[in-house]
Amino acid sequence: METHIIELNGLTKRYGGINVVDHLDLSIKKGEVFGLLGPNGAGKTTTILMMLGLIEPTSGISKVCGHNSTSNPIDIKRKVGYMPDRVGFYDDMTGLGNLIYIGQLNGLNKFEAKNLAIEMMKTVGLEKALNSKTGTYSRGMKQRLGLADVLIKQPEVIIMDEPTLGIDPSGINDFLKLIKKLSYEQGLTVLLSSHHLNQVQKICDRVGIFVKGKLLAQGHIEQLSEQLFPQTSHQIQISLKEAFPKTNGDEQALLQLVKAKHIAKNNNNIQVDCNKDFTPQIVKFLVDKNYSITGVHQKNYGLEDIYQKYFENKKHSADYGKI
Repeated sequence: METHIIELNGLTKRYGGINVVDHLDLSIKKGEVFGLLGPNGAGKTTTILMMLGLIEPTSGISKVCGHNSTSNPIDIKRKVGYMPDRVGFYDDMTGLGNLIYIGQLNGLNKFEAKNLAIEMMKTVGLEKALNSKTGTYSRGMKQRLGLADVLIKQPEVIIMDEPTLGIDPSGINDFLKLIKKLSYEQGLTVLLSSHHLNQVQKICDRVGIFVKGKLLAQGHIEQLSEQLFPQTSHQIQISLKEAFPKTNGDEQALLQLVKAKHIAKNNNNIQVDCNKDFTPQIVKFLVDKNYSITGVHQKNYGLEDIYQKYFENKKHSADYGKI
């Protein structure tokens, strides 16, 4: 039986008659990296603040690690590490000094806090900057220190709100790899809120597309693709030495095999749009018909395709609720 460590049921926050978060239902499994993807103003941060017990929902329930966020916010804070887009530190203190202080605030004695702070700084790759003042840190280093700040309380869940803002591209890749590595090695559940498509796609096990307070869809990238492109979720392109078809019967037989309506042809290249991966069947069919295949390529819809498609649908629909 799967363990859901985050459960949101009908979670709603209304300001001035407007639902900033609108009846949100979401379950996240233990050890999962979940990406909450949406534009600025979508309601992502409001959702996170309700999960942390920092603001009360208008209606609905948020449970994290089995605790109700509204009635048991202190229990939530013991289990959850929160990293906002900008983490504040005392610039005139060293990175190590900041972490020792944070460790003591979390109930550790000075000896325990120092040992754990050194360990966490090594974990996030800041062992060479232990005794440097935080004011000299780059933006990327401060975000790593922010991650160490979160980890020192040894949480079960990490919630990160736009954690890569202002970091250079190479630093972003390193930071994302670190998050994925920590989730895998320590069994941490991670909720990553972002509006950056490629970053979410790189590390998240599942994704939720969040717009105007509504969760439009959630699932693995492939699942979202099949939901959104039901007839063309798989585009299979084949290059041949000869023109297709050799006979009229070949085209009709191939269409029936893959349950498609149309085969696009361009010189000796063909493209078949299907609702599932028929690549092996198509290749076998062509080989059996004595066609010479020079190349096979399958297009996979990425998160950007999916995201843009949802916005296209939104423009043409007054009700763009959850699929």
